[in-house]
Amino acid sequence: MKQLSWFVVLPTTSVRCGRGHSGSRSWFAALLLAILPVAMAAVPASRPSSPMSRPADRPVTEKVSVTEHEIRLGDQVLRYRATAGYLTTRDDSGKEKANFFHVAYEKLDEPDPSKRPITFVFNGGPGSASVWLHVGAVGPKRLAMKDDEGQAPAPPYRLVDNAFTWLEATDLVFIDPVNTGYSRPAPGENPQQFFGLREDISAVADFIRLYVTRQKRWLSPTFIAGESYGTTRAAGLSAYLSDRHGIAPSGIILISTVLNFQTLGPTDANETPFPLYLPSYTAIAHYHKRLDAELQKDLPAALKAAESFAIAEYAPALARGSALPADQRKAVLAKLARFTGLPAAWIDRNDLKITPTEFRKQLLTEDRRIIGRFDARIAGFDPRPNSPMSEYDPSLTGYQPAYSATFNDYVRRTLGYENDLPYDVFGNVGGWKMNESGFTNVADDLQRAIVHLPHLKVFVAAGWYDLATPYFAADYTVNHMTVGPELRANITQSYYPGGHMMYHNLAAMEQLAKDVRAFIRK
Repeated sequence: MKQLSWFVVLPTTSVRCGRGHSGSRSWFAALLLAILPVAMAAVPASRPSSPMSRPADRPVTEKVSVTEHEIRLGDQVLRYRATAGYLTTRDDSGKEKANFFHVAYEKLDEPDPSKRPITFVFNGGPGSASVWLHVGAVGPKRLAMKDDEGQAPAPPYRLVDNAFTWLEATDLVFIDPVNTGYSRPAPGENPQQFFGLREDISAVADFIRLYVTRQKRWLSPTFIAGESYGTTRAAGLSAYLSDRHGIAPSGIILISTVLNFQTLGPTDANETPFPLYLPSYTAIAHYHKRLDAELQKDLPAALKAAESFAIAEYAPALARGSALPADQRKAVLAKLARFTGLPAAWIDRNDLKITPTEFRKQLLTEDRRIIGRFDARIAGFDPRPNSPMSEYDPSLTGYQPAYSATFNDYVRRTLGYENDLPYDVFGNVGGWKMNESGFTNVADDLQRAIVHLPHLKVFVAAGWYDLATPYFAADYTVNHMTVGPELRANITQSYYPGGHMMYHNLAAMEQLAKDVRAFIRK
């Protein structure tokens, strides 16, 4: 339980997984990112159905809208059905437990839908709705950014057709976990029963089981896709779905991954993360042109050198502590300054340790700029340059209202769905329980699934400029999974020129879509 508090609250550390900004509530929200949609029936229509009335006494289970649409992908037109509304899960006695809001997209004109892949998608947090992946990268509509680099747009916001939607290769179901989006506990049910690592996995698995049952998709190749804490959920589901419900996933898609939480919390008592953040510092310093000429000319070579130094020299030096000989300390200090673009004197005063929060404050401090946690390419004015705390995250604050506004409009105008509840992009999941002793590590769940289900494939996507879930920490976790060389071939790792939401960069979104489509087809 102790490590959860720093994961979701402390603004002095950059170990939260979701999205958030200043203040304990906001930073808590920052940890959010989870997605998963689902579809329920209503009457298909060639145009969006009329907005549904919402009398106060209308059961939430009646809130479903079904519409039909089409999108042009290259030289082909893809026709699809969209379903937006609630799916209600129940316990074994039939008592209602939770009303899951979901949006599902199914390709029309499929001769045998049972053979078409289906992918359940969610973000993380914990406490984030699925809107980020839904209209950020995966669904048939996406948020238009200010530019191709992914700078946050200014109002009026707009959605555009997404030529890189995964719908080309798989049906999609976006799920909002309980207390996110429009999802809520059933009347009279305590929401705390859903707020925990294992509780959440069980609840989302119930949703998936019920969805494939209602939609007759038990034989469809099933994929699970999660971002940030959503990767934690996805790894847990990889084994739980098979063990509990007999659903054997074909593939797990992990975007901005955290499976072993020890890799994200750098402190004097936990030095493991310091070397794992270092290559991300190098990538970020390269982007902002803070490296020397040799490293600046070739990013892949610079990252390879930083990774080698981090494991072969930096980690052993930290392990020696005060016993590290002076000449070796001097050599390590010089390389740390070279690979981070930070002053050697500052690193020396910090005892060779650089937290991501400190790096965000220090890299552009001469320009009074602070870099983003979710995307360190983005920098903003630092109103408190002498404070060790980060007042805000310039890679989040401009995006949250854009996602919220566009989704609230889209769900009503295009999907024909009405709900007077607030769509909680960041929901209240206070008191979240990790249900683990020590550092949570669901890599064990994923490892077990890979071993028990040799057909299972895993795709890991990481952004170079992500300071929430650094790419080298994901590499470290994957490299420490005991699956043997044959099964290790089932794991694919890909890297992109973006941040936590690497898909904000148009080129990264396009490549991610190509990679995921190929992964699903394979």
